Amino acid sequence: MLPTSYNALLVLLSLLIAILASYTVLDMAGRIKSAQGHAARWWLVGGACVMGTGIWSMHFVGMLAFALPIPLGYDPAITLLSLLIAIVCSTCALWLVCRDTLKWRRLCGGAMLMGAGVAGMHYTGMASMRMSPGIQYDPLLVCLSVAIAVVASGAVLWIVFIRRANSSRVRLLNLGSAVLMGAAIAGMHYTGMAAARFPLGSLCGAAGSRMDAGWLALVIIVATLAILAIALIVSILDLRLEARTAVLATSLAEANQELTYLALHDNLTKLPNRVLLEDRIDQAIQAADREHGSFALMFMDLDGFKAVNDAYGHHVGDLLLVDVARRIGANLRSQDTIARLGATNSCWPWQWTSPRTRPTWRTRYWR
Repeated sequence: MLPTSYNALLVLLSLLIAILASYTVLDMAGRIKSAQGHAARWWLVGGACVMGTGIWSMHFVGMLAFALPIPLGYDPAITLLSLLIAIVCSTCALWLVCRDTLKWRRLCGGAMLMGAGVAGMHYTGMASMRMSPGIQYDPLLVCLSVAIAVVASGAVLWIVFIRRANSSRVRLLNLGSAVLMGAAIAGMHYTGMAAARFPLGSLCGAAGSRMDAGWLALVIIVATLAILAIALIVSILDLRLEARTAVLATSLAEANQELTYLALHDNLTKLPNRVLLEDRIDQAIQAADREHGSFALMFMDLDGFKAVNDAYGHHVGDLLLVDVARRIGANLRSQDTIARLGATNSCWPWQWTSPRTRPTWRTRYWR
């Protein structure tokens, strides 16, 4: 068998790409789950492209780190096919798990689908070298690499599902999860590479189309980092925009609620005004008809209020009105309404459903 070796720097870079891709996907998970309509589809496609491109880039840089004592190259068409496999499988897997609930059956199905996609991408990428005679594989290590791919994919999808954007430590949790996910993805790749055996006298059929490995690795790394950086920046900006929109929506709702309150209540006493009183009277009439009950309309006026204003000033008169409103309000039932109609006039619809209710009310308020 031909001896094999690895470029340590490219191996390290492939691991860093896997970690960065995992972190970006985790950061985008919140956008995928919270988006609605067409935006949800775009975030799903974007997340799948980021995940697929990140996994593929890690794989291909790892392939470039691999060296044999013969010239190596990679068939462009087969290499692009391996990238397409990674993106399609990532799309299907994310679509399965980006739901409000995630059953174990769906998680296992998504893990197997994505794991098969990762393994298929890897071995399709290996086939892009067009080795003659063909690459021999250790069946045990191949099965182990596929198992790692399925388990790692399941872990990725589960973390994407349980990730919550409102966690106070979300960045730290994402970073720790990304390191574990990146290590698992890299572990699958290098286990699959360890399963490959190259017989003596092997030739690479794609060597004629070969670029310099260093330049090819640099192009892929720069392009991948640019894609991941753009995706991460867009995700962060969208999160901030969503938070700002939520704050504005809350402020608008509070302002509308306050305006509605002011439109239906007196500014001084905070008692309901004529508009709200008319609505409550209509409700009382309908309730009396429906329940065969009765209701009365009580009109109250503060005698001598003008003398208080003239003697002590309007500010004292206002305090008196507020205190009267407070005292009456403290004795109201939950279904009662007292409204201020004018400077000293108030109106009070009173409902009862039995003859015994009326004398109780009269004893309570007129004693």
